[in-house]
Amino acid sequence: MTAPATLELLAPARDIETGRTAIDCGADAVYIGPPAFGARAAAGNSVADIGRLAEYAHRFGAHVYATMNTILFDNEVEDARRMALELYEAGVDALIVQDMAYVEMNLPIALHASTQCDIRTPEKAALLAKAGFTRLVLPREFTVAEIAAASKAAGVPVEVFIHGARCVSYSGDCQMGFAATGRSANRGVCPQMCRLPFDLVDKDGRPAGPRRHYLSLSDLSTPSLRELADAGARSFKIEGRLKDRRYVANAVAWYSARLDQAVADSGGLYRRLSHGTSEPGFNPDITKGFFRRPNGGGSQGCLASPNDTGQPVGRVTSAYAPRTRSFRIKGEALANGDGLGYFDAEGNFKGFRLNRSAGGECFPASPLPELRPGTVILRNSDKAFNDSVDNARPVRRLRVDFAIANGDGDSWILEASDERGLKAGIVTETEFMEARTPQEEPRRRTLGRLGDTIYSMGETDDRCGGRFIPAATLTEARRRVLTALDEAAAAAYSRPGRGSDSLAADAFAALSPLNYHDNVANGLARRFYESHGATIGGKAIECGSPESAAGRRVMATKYCIRRELGACLRESCGASLPSPLYLRNESGTYLVEFDCRRCGMNIIKQ
Repeated sequence: MTAPATLELLAPARDIETGRTAIDCGADAVYIGPPAFGARAAAGNSVADIGRLAEYAHRFGAHVYATMNTILFDNEVEDARRMALELYEAGVDALIVQDMAYVEMNLPIALHASTQCDIRTPEKAALLAKAGFTRLVLPREFTVAEIAAASKAAGVPVEVFIHGARCVSYSGDCQMGFAATGRSANRGVCPQMCRLPFDLVDKDGRPAGPRRHYLSLSDLSTPSLRELADAGARSFKIEGRLKDRRYVANAVAWYSARLDQAVADSGGLYRRLSHGTSEPGFNPDITKGFFRRPNGGGSQGCLASPNDTGQPVGRVTSAYAPRTRSFRIKGEALANGDGLGYFDAEGNFKGFRLNRSAGGECFPASPLPELRPGTVILRNSDKAFNDSVDNARPVRRLRVDFAIANGDGDSWILEASDERGLKAGIVTETEFMEARTPQEEPRRRTLGRLGDTIYSMGETDDRCGGRFIPAATLTEARRRVLTALDEAAAAAYSRPGRGSDSLAADAFAALSPLNYHDNVANGLARRFYESHGATIGGKAIECGSPESAAGRRVMATKYCIRRELGACLRESCGASLPSPLYLRNESGTYLVEFDCRRCGMNIIKQ
């Protein structure tokens, strides 16, 4: 019989506290940024902290991955190698990387190919798998069919995003930030150009549309995990390494319950990576802390606002009154401290905090003179729900069964076995005494006082009969046997191994010369490509100056502004726009080149 495929819920951790919360709420693995070389430079953690997180996660069989997914310059390669080895020694299970220099370093740790590797085709997925990557992080843009094709071609586990923000550009192939500001996503300092407002203009600079966030995509939410698993996905990733504990706790608890259900409904096809039962301590709901938006089909943009605007909770019935500093609303009950907002007459989102609400009368923290009857009010921060998450203390427990029996002479034996399949036992010498009352239930109560351990009480097999064992002695034996069980778990834990390199010497020989889109920024990466037949035609754009981006493509998208605005060139959508089109704001002007063959766009710096 084929063994069940292992599925993993992967959560972000901006620090050790958030990482432990993710594990306690049901994550099978977390990814966290080390002190440097991560694509979120603001989310660095010490190697010692990451080691402590790994030690905690491994008790449940959960993994910890360190993100070292920036491209490296030559003067950084040795520091990156040293840090990678330190992380390995600290207990990290794998590194998530973009730069091929890590392949050339011959590190002992498993390597995951970051989404920054821009795995756009099954062919590239196969090449990276042969290069020794043990997992591939697929683009957010992939459909279920594309996931299945990449998974089949690669032959190694693939990871897919299921929740969080989406980049409009193919990850790893966005130079727009560097071209505009000198800050690059490939170097961990993305300036989030796609979240800025732009003017849409024609070739003469005349307006073709209002000032909007034309490159800001809706967030991703994936209620169904079974379909992805059946397509070959093995790791389900929640985006948000800069997100706070509340976001992580809510998203992890919500998706963990759904992954459990997918496993239960699979008839033995799947199993979870880690062990234990999580109790988040609150009722998870991603519609409360995160506005669900679709991925694919219909509108994909958030042109009015790049932020979470929330969900409708009512409609204004009485305009803002300066005298009472209030307005009236008909709809859901609101709580003091809720975060609310609305769209003004120009289509701009305006947010505000609610100081107080009573009987439909709302008292905002700041004046809202433009608020008029009929305006829809949205809530993007639910104070009551937020408090329930913040005040919760999630716990994760492993079931442990005890067996107690008489040994030789005055000795007795206490054994503990848990759901990880581990067992430990100790022998204790105590003078044999007959009890005056039945002892099974008192012994079970004593063994069940597990306090702040990671264990929860299972069954007890008590074969000591009427023997009296002092409660203090049994308590100490319980402590010792659980310590032995912890030691057995640490000794039994095995990290994933490094993949083998089976890439042919001419694997890249048929490709066009690599250019700035391939992000080669150091000698080790160059050696990797050239040793497999590639020709290097140009270095990463970050090796030059922002001015060198003029006239170059700085973004490629699987998203189309024309389609978003109902002016698709392939379909009769009823609306029309001039051609060519440009995006313009304070950072510069960008030609929008429409690629109808793949239903996407190229953004070219002018």
